[in-house]
Amino acid sequence: MTILVITGTGTEVGKTVTTAAVAACALAAGRSVAVLKAAQTGVGPDEPGDAAEVARLAGTVTTAELARFPEPLAPETAARRAGMTPVRPRDVAEAAAKLAAEHDLVLVEGAGGLLVRFDPAGGTLADAAELLKAPVLVVASAGLGTLNTTELTARELRSRPLDLAGIVIGSWPGSPDLASRCNVADLPEVAGAPLLGALPAGAASLAPADFRTTAPSWLAPRLEGTWDAEAFRAREAP
Repeated sequence: MTILVITGTGTEVGKTVTTAAVAACALAAGRSVAVLKAAQTGVGPDEPGDAAEVARLAGTVTTAELARFPEPLAPETAARRAGMTPVRPRDVAEAAAKLAAEHDLVLVEGAGGLLVRFDPAGGTLADAAELLKAPVLVVASAGLGTLNTTELTARELRSRPLDLAGIVIGSWPGSPDLASRCNVADLPEVAGAPLLGALPAGAASLAPADFRTTAPSWLAPRLEGTWDAEAFRAREAP
């Protein structure tokens, strides 16, 4: 993969920390990495955004941000309310392609879920992924309700059609409940794609050096990690 688009099944599912883990694994494998945040919302002009957080955790990556809107809303809504120019899918695709010419791997992190609107025409991260012909990694939550949002995201990707690289659980609890444990088996089934990792809850609070050292144990070999899906399922599934 030269370009990998990373989306979530919704907000606050661990998309940024997963992006950081993928970047850390790629860096450990000797690859040069760029991280493109398609649209940053809810962050002030002088505050660190998601791309900066990826760099803090993962290490030396090139970061880029196409637009920053002050209110924590969907990009199209935030741009409209701020009277600012929205981000278009073509803007995302062009920026990612330029970064790909100079890096081994470009990670394009979306805002919220796959179909969150970027512009008044209804452009989304899915449209950008189509223009790039890039695989999409979906970050999902662990617990009750995740099967529906994951399957809906997977169905949309297949309808385009786009390559669903796999699913990563963005925050695996230290004491998982029954729903979370059952979802270990059910998530790949409803998505029609492999489970490619599970990040422990609180991973972003680790010291950066510890994060980088441990990240490969959270992600599968396809993402240049050492995580074993079958071993995880045997240990966690009921």
